[in-house]
This record gives sequence, structure tokens and C-alpha cells, in this order.
Amino acid sequence: MEPARSTSSPTLVSRTTAVESPAFATAFDALPTPRTVWSAPDDALVLAGGAAATLAASGTDRFAAIREATDDLFDSGDVHAGTEAARPRVFGGFAFHEGACAGDPWKPFPEARFVLPRVQVTFADNGTWLTVTDAGSDASPAAVERRLDREVERLAGRSSDGPRPDRPGIRGKRRTTSREAWRESVAAALERIDGGELRKVVLAQALEADLENEFPRAATLERLAAKYPDCHRYCFEPDDGGSVFFGATPERLVSLRGRTVETDALAGTTGRGETPAEDEWLAEELLGDAKNVHEHELVAETVREQLEPYAASIAAGDRRVRRLATVQHLHTPITAELDADRHVLELVEALHPTPAVGGLPPDRALETIHETEPFDRGWYAAPVGWIDAAGNGAFAVAIRSAVASPRRATLFAGVGLVGDSDPDREWDEIQLKYRPILDELEAGPAAESIER
Repeated sequence: MEPARSTSSPTLVSRTTAVESPAFATAFDALPTPRTVWSAPDDALVLAGGAAATLAASGTDRFAAIREATDDLFDSGDVHAGTEAARPRVFGGFAFHEGACAGDPWKPFPEARFVLPRVQVTFADNGTWLTVTDAGSDASPAAVERRLDREVERLAGRSSDGPRPDRPGIRGKRRTTSREAWRESVAAALERIDGGELRKVVLAQALEADLENEFPRAATLERLAAKYPDCHRYCFEPDDGGSVFFGATPERLVSLRGRTVETDALAGTTGRGETPAEDEWLAEELLGDAKNVHEHELVAETVREQLEPYAASIAAGDRRVRRLATVQHLHTPITAELDADRHVLELVEALHPTPAVGGLPPDRALETIHETEPFDRGWYAAPVGWIDAAGNGAFAVAIRSAVASPRRATLFAGVGLVGDSDPDREWDEIQLKYRPILDELEAGPAAESIER
């Protein structure tokens, strides 16, 4: 294990002021790199840039290492925030498993990396707030206040005129897995399930897209926010700023406020109908489909079991259908009250990977994933989110995601396999799961075929 390292000592100074709400692209383009975007249905929209401190770790103990580093970072602070939503937080994520960032396109991304933003714009219910933070032995309240004044002037002075850039367009696509190779992989996984080695495994594919024009970060994130307002939207730039990991995921891993925990069981998928009647029919079919219900119940049962060692009480809502723009999922909301004060990363480590992105039993499922998938998962399907000084936080499962550089994007999507899975049906489901990102890359209806 590589211990977490911080580029700054723990002393922290932060100042916040209310500002006029800028356009999304105006705020995004005004921020220094590396930039972060985080938004959730029950959380403020945060655009952040620069790094007052950077925390990184690798290996099997990366969760504990980041927890220790955040505790040190927030140990002492001089914080004046106009609202709770604008208080200092670190934003970042983890690799799906150790060693998952070794190959392209993940080389710029550590196995765990969190940033305390230097400059942060928070769009909250009670207004828009600009925050400047510094950390380290030379952090000075006077210097932070001067920087805040400059950032207010700089943001106010930027023009929000100009059209939103078009989607970049795609000139070629390549799959990492052919249809025939996929059938063979699914057949091998089903043999392990039939033989009792596995109860479920999630296998993923990657799709590489060469772009006609440069990837427009701010415009793409704006369009995702408009189309998926009920999802967690995220964007993380590594230190070099040359690439970006982004997405819009429907799956919350865990949120912790005080001792109250919220999480989701999200598994089982079908498409959307072309008419309201067809849409409703598909939803009813999903609720009654034995394969999808079985897959979903494995996830819900395991999430409850993983929370039990920490919880004084656990409650699960009714299984329901959650509708998104391109797909529908079976969804069970789960809440818990903890038996003691906990750090959110204790729960993240306990829950990741859920059977919705890994499988059961976890160790055997991860072995199967490693043996089968011809690419590195990196941060795909891994925890991304934020942590505050109290150890509260919110994390999502980074699905419906891609890594983009100026002229290339790599998309990821996966499906859960159980005993009666059909490889061609699962193939089709993966194509549906590419759509949220692919739709934001294609200039129009795509006529070109995908190279096999």
C-alpha cells in the first residue's frame, strides 16, 4: 500500500461570499485546473477548480489512507462560510480495484485521489456562493480574502455571451469486445454460476470513439444536467488536465449526514417505450421478470447485509421502477441509522463493490472480471463523491461514464449475469447503457457502423 500523501500541511483557511449566479459555462471556464463538477438531486451543484491540497493513495488500504489524510487536513481550520453547502469539502474518487489504472485511458488517474478546491462556485437553494480556500503552514486569512475579492471581480467580468458548442461528432468507433467474444465470455461466466462458483457477476465492455472536433467539456456537462436532472452528475480532471472522467449515474452508493445513511439497490434494466402505453408495459414486464427481479434482490439483500454491522436500524422501501431518459431500472431505496458516529469512507469501503457492479461472492466475481475483461476499469463503476470536515459525505457509483481527451472518448457499460441470462439480450442492454454518453458525442443520428 502506498500511504496517502498531501501536498499541504493541515492548516486550512476558507472564506465565502454570495455572488450573482453566473452561467454554467462561464463559471466552468473561469476556474483554474484541475476542475471538478459535482451535482446530485438532493445536493447543491458545485463547480470547483485548482487544488489547495491533493490527497492520493493506492493499494488495498486506499480507503483508510484517504480517510486518515482527510482527518489530518480538516483537523484545524479557520472557515467562514455563508451556507453549509459552501463549506470546504474534498472531491474525488477511487479505482474499482487496486491496479485498475495501469493502462490507457487511466494512466493520469491515481487509484485514489481527492482535491480540496482552491476556488469553488456553489449553486444552492439559498443562492450562489464563491469560496476560496488555502491549506498549509503559510495559509493566511488576509491572503485568502484578497484572493476571494479578485475571484469575485474575475467571475463578474467574464462574458456569458456566445452559443453553446455543438456536440463534437464521431468519425469512428471501436469495441474492445466483439459480439462473438462476448457470447463466449457470458457462456464461461454462466458455467461458473451453474457450477456454484458464482451467484452473479457483472461484465462490462468499453467503446472507443474518435471525435471529429474537440470535446466540449462545459457544454457536454450542461446537456447531461438538463437531460438527467435526477442523476448524480460528476466530472473529474486529473492533475495534468488533459483528460476528464465524467458521467451521469442513477446509482447512489451511500450518503451520510450525522448518523443517517441513504443508499440504493439499483439492478434490473429494460428500455423506454416509444409511447406512454408501451413505456408502462415495459415497466410492468420489468417488475414481473424473474431474471431481473432475482438480480435485483441479490443486490438489495447484500446491501442490507453490508450495512448491518454499522446500523442500529435498517429500512428498505418497496421495489419500484425508476425511469431515466433511455432505460428503466428496478430500484429499492434503503435507509439506516448508525449505531455510532462513523466516517463516510467506512461505509464506502464496506459497500464497494456492490453486486450491481461486481458480483457474488465478491472475491470470485472480481477474479472473473479480471480474467474476462480486456481493459482496465479504472474509476468506472467505482465510488466518486465528496467528504467534509465532519466525516459526512456522498458517493455515487460511477456508471454511465466515459474518459474523454480532446479528440477521443472511451465509454464504459456493464450488465449483471445470473443463471438465466441471455448473452444477446445482455449485449443489447449494454448498447442502451452507452446512450447517455454517446448521445452527447454524436453530432446527429449516427450512420456509421461500429468496427467489430
